[in-house]
Amino acid sequence: MSSYRLEKGGQIDRTVPLNFTFDGRAMRGFRGDTLASALLANGRQLVGRSFKYHRPRGVLTAGAAEPNALMTIGSGGRTEPNSRAPMQELYDGLEARSQNRWPSLDHDIGAINGLLSPFLSAGFYYKTFMWPAKFWEKLYEPVIRKAAGLGRATHEADPDAYEKCWAHCDLLVVGGGAAGLAAALTAGRTGTRVILADENATPGGFLLSETATLGGQTAAAYVANILAELGSLDNVTLMPRTTVFGWYDGQVFGAVERVQKHVASPDANQPIERLWRIAARKAVLATGSEERPLVFGGNDVPGVMMAGAMRTYLNRHAVAPGRKTAIFTTNDSGYALASDLEKAGIEVAAIIDSRRDAGFDFAGNAHVIRGGFVSNVLGRSKVEGIEIWREGQSERIAVDNLAMSGGFSPVIHLACHRGGKPRWSNEHAAFLVPDGLKDLHVAGAAAGVWGINPAMRSGCEVSVAALAELGISASPCNIPEIEGAVASLSAQPLWCIPGIRAKAFVDFQNDVHLKDLGLAVQEGYGHVELAKRYTTNGMATDQGKLSNVNAIGLLAEARRISPADVGTTTFRPFYTPVSFGALAGAAVGKHFQPVRKSPLHDWAARRGATFVEAGLWYRSSWFPLPGETHWRQSVDREVRTVRQNVGLCDVSTLGKIEICGADAAEFLNRVYCNGFLKLPVGKARYGLMLREDGFIYDDGTTSRIDENRYVMTTTTAYAAGVMNHLEFCAQAVWPELDVRLASVTDQWAQMAIAGPKARTVLQQLVDEDISNEAFPYLAAREVSLLGGRLRGRLFRISFSGELAYELAVPADCGESVADAIMLAGKVHGICAYGVEALSVLRIEKGHVTHNEINGTVVPADLGMEKMVSPTKPDFIGKHMVHREGLVDPDRLQLVGVVPIDPAHSFRTGAHILQKDAAATLENDEGYVSSSCFSPHVGSTIGLALVKRGASRHGEEVQIWNGLRNEFAMGRLVSPVFVDPRSEKLHV
Repeated sequence: MSSYRLEKGGQIDRTVPLNFTFDGRAMRGFRGDTLASALLANGRQLVGRSFKYHRPRGVLTAGAAEPNALMTIGSGGRTEPNSRAPMQELYDGLEARSQNRWPSLDHDIGAINGLLSPFLSAGFYYKTFMWPAKFWEKLYEPVIRKAAGLGRATHEADPDAYEKCWAHCDLLVVGGGAAGLAAALTAGRTGTRVILADENATPGGFLLSETATLGGQTAAAYVANILAELGSLDNVTLMPRTTVFGWYDGQVFGAVERVQKHVASPDANQPIERLWRIAARKAVLATGSEERPLVFGGNDVPGVMMAGAMRTYLNRHAVAPGRKTAIFTTNDSGYALASDLEKAGIEVAAIIDSRRDAGFDFAGNAHVIRGGFVSNVLGRSKVEGIEIWREGQSERIAVDNLAMSGGFSPVIHLACHRGGKPRWSNEHAAFLVPDGLKDLHVAGAAAGVWGINPAMRSGCEVSVAALAELGISASPCNIPEIEGAVASLSAQPLWCIPGIRAKAFVDFQNDVHLKDLGLAVQEGYGHVELAKRYTTNGMATDQGKLSNVNAIGLLAEARRISPADVGTTTFRPFYTPVSFGALAGAAVGKHFQPVRKSPLHDWAARRGATFVEAGLWYRSSWFPLPGETHWRQSVDREVRTVRQNVGLCDVSTLGKIEICGADAAEFLNRVYCNGFLKLPVGKARYGLMLREDGFIYDDGTTSRIDENRYVMTTTTAYAAGVMNHLEFCAQAVWPELDVRLASVTDQWAQMAIAGPKARTVLQQLVDEDISNEAFPYLAAREVSLLGGRLRGRLFRISFSGELAYELAVPADCGESVADAIMLAGKVHGICAYGVEALSVLRIEKGHVTHNEINGTVVPADLGMEKMVSPTKPDFIGKHMVHREGLVDPDRLQLVGVVPIDPAHSFRTGAHILQKDAAATLENDEGYVSSSCFSPHVGSTIGLALVKRGASRHGEEVQIWNGLRNEFAMGRLVSPVFVDPRSEKLHV
């Protein structure tokens, strides 16, 4: 039988044939098929190879839990590995390739691993690759790297677009099965904003595979009518092909919508996938349940399939599983499958029911074996028969496929993403959602409510309850009369099956079998978290959807405890794989990071600035004038002008954070290592912020604007990080403090006016007296500008070492104020200067940036040990900054470096060696952290971190750049090259 497609039935459109290829072989399906159903219809049962043993594997499920049928879909930049065949909608021209095999799927040389299986048991990699040590790099690692992974990603650029969106609703319904549809309809009819998200192309869940009738119509027709009504409601949003993958704080759910994964030629104006962040006031979890496999010998042979999946392929896709079927079940669902198969004209050889006292009276022709077990499957690449074990006796029957159903496991992972632990129910033989859930209601099979009618009633009830919490009154939707449905799906757990002779798999994707779990317990790894990692059960893209509960049951039996005592592993996103493209969204290429422009960007552009990317910002680097043909000419001129006259620099990109509240001073005193409690109103102070481990995190100034209001400046690079750090401290570390934070970086244009004539120029704009007596060094106040037409903030702080001010004005006024300053300073020789000149000025003054504050230095390394207050009761980093290693006298310390011959130069990153030492890393004494040409000194200068640097001023050293093979003789000096007594700051 080359084709397994039934002549009639199903929900496929036989008038629309679709051509596709699998491993280069041409095949045909129909609209409405999935890749899995089309492969089965074409008689293709072997579709993949297992990860470790390369065993033949076939389609096992009909949904997202599929562990075997993982395909590489597409070509070129649209190549996507590990696509689950049951979730891939068929389209014309689809290209699919099997994975993890060579040279072909039917003849895979990797299958030799099966012969080596006695040496590849659980934890073999911990025991095998230890000796001899030299083999690791030469043999073990190359072989492991070559074998690692399942599919292979393409190296070509992805041509498609992705996007990220927000959505808001009153009620989010996750899952569009019987319970989800009832919940959405109940809420939708009240006018409430509802989102119904379902991961399948058409919501409906298992109703689309049912032969039961609802209200006198087919289940599929009933679903279509419900969806039509929901689609007609303006307050209801249907989101098919959307997988909700995570539940986060603030009642936000993460979801991925597969917008164009089902089309041959994606529309360039639409994204291929869309990442949604859904903020829902309440949510209903109606994710249904996964049918559990049974653990018996050869349960992975192609042709062994979940009973529910077989019903789906039969009733929805009109695909016969084979000529002669056997069914192994622990519950009544197996009888529903048998009835459907016989109605389709397919022989059911036997129903093997593990229950001796099963109450279901099957009216069909199949032979029912009660109290029996399938112990082994005969065949390797396809099912040839089964071995039945009953009352100590073994019997073989010939079949070409086998359905299995070991009960049902509610899909509850979303409910556990915020720390809750599942609870075991002996009544349901399954794990149920944690107790005490808030804002998330669980309905249907996800709550352990089996059957169509009970599930729909459950959906209505939880929807009414969720809406009542929002103050909305609702009436349950009508439940139709249901005929022909399975009355009960309750099952007795069945972990161990007698008479097993072949490998019995628990985790199909990772090749974890029954003996692996037994070995884990025997070797002391019986804890569920240890067993997972020791055996790899429930790892990778599978995440234990089918295997976890069986593994827990087997561990419980081996340890002679209850599954409740074993517990589950930690559930966290992502339960279902999410592509990197969806997570990245539009942040690719030049859009990888948003381009941020300072409020003075256009002002600088009009003055001919050359811009440089600095983190997220475009900053003016230098301002060339006519006749200047090299950037150094422009930078040297700008530096000289600032030292001799006055210059204006855009510093708007510095992080600016307002800190308010009655406890703001105490808060600052704890996040900085130096004191801030006694900072007067109207004053600024330089501060060092440490990490918890004692290393410097960031530096900047903080000014006290009034009694309970401060303005903190941070470095440009760490603005967002510092804000996150402060928020964490305020919310989690010291929630008792009355403090509020606001990032105002984008609200202010800020410019530095530096140089001997800075006050003369600035006084023409500022209405108040800013003389040295009235506005001394480190003063910080709100000021009136331009005759009262504008209010701004003025800070007398200096990064250049010159008399300097920083003026902050509202962002939209930045350009006009900068123009006014340039006009006022024209007669004083003012110039605009960029970050290159700013860097030279700060190196000449010995000021540090993140070139020096690189995460490896403490205050003493920079000569700032006096800033670590000995009298403060506590601050972040206090107890770690004095660790033995951080006070070692051999630590790298900040020094200045100059070449002995001014004609010689050196670069940032060059290493410092003793004068006569060989140029080797063993002789490394430190490195140059910043360097520039200094017009003031007349040579290259640098800041360096050198062993015992503070005590080595005057010592001659080698400056070695191994990458460029450059040497220069240098001298270690004070890091302050200009105005060492800081007299200019106070004039």
